[in-house]
Amino acid sequence: MGALSSQRHCSHHARLRSRGGRGVRPYTYNVSLDILMSCRQQPALSLFAIGLLGLGGLALGYGDFALVWQPVPAWLPARTAVAYASGVLMILLGLGLLVAPVRKWAVRVLLPYLFLWALLKVPDVVSKPGTEGSWLGLGELTLLLAGGWTLFAVFGDIPSESPFGFLAGGRGVQAASYLFAVSIVPIGLSHIVYVDATAGFVPHWLPAPRAWAYLTGAGQIASGLGVLFNVLPRLAAWAEAGQITVYTLLVWLPALLTAPTRLNRTAFAISWIFGAAAWVVAQNMAGEHRAESLPKSAASADPISSTLRCV
Repeated sequence: MGALSSQRHCSHHARLRSRGGRGVRPYTYNVSLDILMSCRQQPALSLFAIGLLGLGGLALGYGDFALVWQPVPAWLPARTAVAYASGVLMILLGLGLLVAPVRKWAVRVLLPYLFLWALLKVPDVVSKPGTEGSWLGLGELTLLLAGGWTLFAVFGDIPSESPFGFLAGGRGVQAASYLFAVSIVPIGLSHIVYVDATAGFVPHWLPAPRAWAYLTGAGQIASGLGVLFNVLPRLAAWAEAGQITVYTLLVWLPALLTAPTRLNRTAFAISWIFGAAAWVVAQNMAGEHRAESLPKSAASADPISSTLRCV
């Protein structure tokens, strides 16, 4: 069942709970564990899927990768064919996230895909370790990886005895949150190091653009440190997700509407999926990580307790 249907189930179950305990139990036995887990992930799951669909469509439309955010070397054999294949894969993964029966396979493919994507920035960091822009580029892609890793940990249905079990469940969610934290620190630092460039992106109707550049940079650094050192980590993650979403809506959406160039289309889609990745991490962030209570397998899950966690 798709993500939209899952949302309807969530709403219906919430209404039942509001009437008291008598309405919960009969309905619970008719709901699959996947739907219960899916409703807890809305709307971040759908936002992430939409981002993949958008990037996949751009890859097919331009027959190329996502500009500086997918720095595939020009010497790659059959580079254009690989770009088309990457676009098709992103569209399939986006659709897979929205269709419950294949969601676990989608996240199992998504995680290594995003890992390879992040590796594209490693040569730049190795060759220019003293350049903040190199760490910015890597941080953006590991932020995206953290979101994909969180989805894998929640939906991958990986048995604890699997060689990849350490990537899943509560341990996986927690590790992904740490990756998220260290990723957004260099992103925030770039606002300060490149303050003039950042100020140029501040909407013209806001006063003191340099002040906004410093403020947003400090905010992102604070969010990363908050998650990393467990200081109001959930609030820090939500704040970061909200901040990226504001960038998307106030910076890249107007740019896209004013001048729908390839750069602006790509930047909007990239900013969208970065925000979606942050929302995925934030939705699974708590004083104690929610995913630690996720069942090891659907067969062993208690549908009653799963439902109570879902809403």
